Amino acid sequence: MADFTKILQQAQQMQGQLEKIQGELANMSVSGSSGGGMVTVEADGKGQITKVRVDPSIVNASDVEMLEDLLLVALRDAQQKSTDLAKQEMGKLTGGMGLPFKLPF
Repeated sequence: MADFTKILQQAQQMQGQLEKIQGELANMSVSGSSGGGMVTVEADGKGQITKVRVDPSIVNASDVEMLEDLLLVALRDAQQKSTDLAKQEMGKLTGGMGLPFKLPF
């Protein structure tokens, strides 16, 4: 029975560490960009977009499609960096174990 108690304690410790990492991720920031930095998107470590910046020189009413494309690329870049950051931080908790499930963020 001691082994089960030890496993339960380890699981509780991991849960506490997971909650700590999730809180830290909310305070971390990544930045994605496109168009050579003309469009920049910031996101937190959980993938939530926090800021979008567009250089006024690329705002052209006759070419809205280009601006839309630049925004999309920058958003995807920021989200990918956020995902990578979360994986990196979670790797610290799991010790690099390849977990067979998706984490809740």
